[in-house]
Amino acid sequence: MLTRSELANLSLLIIENHTLYLVFSCLNGLVLPRPDALNQVTTALETNPVAALLGPRQCGKTTLARQIAQREPTEFFDLESPVDVRRLSAPMTTLEKLSGLVVIDEVQRRPDLFELIRVLVDRPENRARFLLLGSASPRIVAGVSESLAGRIGFVDLSGFNLRETGPEHQDRLWTRGGFPRAFLAANDTASLRWRDDFVRTFLERDIPQLGISVPAETIRRFWTMVAHYHGQVWNAAQLARSLGASENTARRYLDILAGAFMVRVLAPWFENVGKRQVKAPKIYLRDTGLLHALLQIGTLRELEAHPQLGASWEGFALENVVSLLDTRDVYFWATHGGAELDLLVTLGGRRYGFEFKYRDAPARTRSMLIAREDLGLEHLWVVYPGSTEYALDETIDVVPLGSIPRLADELRRSG
Repeated sequence: MLTRSELANLSLLIIENHTLYLVFSCLNGLVLPRPDALNQVTTALETNPVAALLGPRQCGKTTLARQIAQREPTEFFDLESPVDVRRLSAPMTTLEKLSGLVVIDEVQRRPDLFELIRVLVDRPENRARFLLLGSASPRIVAGVSESLAGRIGFVDLSGFNLRETGPEHQDRLWTRGGFPRAFLAANDTASLRWRDDFVRTFLERDIPQLGISVPAETIRRFWTMVAHYHGQVWNAAQLARSLGASENTARRYLDILAGAFMVRVLAPWFENVGKRQVKAPKIYLRDTGLLHALLQIGTLRELEAHPQLGASWEGFALENVVSLLDTRDVYFWATHGGAELDLLVTLGGRRYGFEFKYRDAPARTRSMLIAREDLGLEHLWVVYPGSTEYALDETIDVVPLGSIPRLADELRRSG
């Protein structure tokens, strides 16, 4: 029987669509509601015979798929299960008999299935729709581009965002990250232990299963180096020297981590504005919980005393904005003269800018004015950890990170 204090640590109160959810650790079988992701997958399946739900391991893809599967007859295949692997030993014979929804989890293990699924969904008598779950984007996208183009809708899923947890749990989400088991752990110690185990499993099991023959300790060293460069412009030569390897090797390792959704490579935006612009990408660890685990930061108090505090906040805020806006048209912009913009987003043909500042009361800067003029921004928001919204001028506002879910809804409606 749980004590009152243990129950308090395990539980969260979440209000969604006027419904109160008492949410315990996902080990207890309950999870946070994720209505946006659920709607995106449902829409993809309504408009395409195949949908791909892509994201890092342990981010909740299987749980979401099982929620969808409760609505209709579903056949579920998990390619990490020996039983299901045997069931698909003759895939055409097995799959062509099925109707309704067919879910294939960890589909990157069987790229040969893409061509077979194309044949099945092109048959006039086909009665099945396929939901493919994958945690390695390059192999899935390569297979899709060759086999399922025009037949598939993509949905990206990351860990929890602020809409799902509620802004009142912002510090918890920032410190622990958005992986369900890390966020919902009983305490910070348990959360950090899970994240450490996740890193080890990813390196020792997941990477080799993708056919990548790089020693686990080498990738871990590189991953830790990237954590120290979190939020900075990519410098292959500098990381290669630190690693004692070539620049091509460093780029290969970065591609591995980006392809497994561990790292975001934020592309630079550049156009003819009469200034020398930065043309190398910026790199971020996509989950701040894993960032903190690699930097050996276990609590919010430790984070607040760490040199990477500002960079961590920038990455956390950026990932929430990108997730909530649900767009791939995201960039950063910088000039060699010092002007920069943390995030440039295009929605409905309009350009919007975001700056992320870990400060009590951010003020307007010359860099913001240059970015607004040179890039033709419709509006610019400065996102900070406070609680008050205020205007810096007619097109530049300071907003709390907790206001981003509402702002994202407004932008998507206007776009």
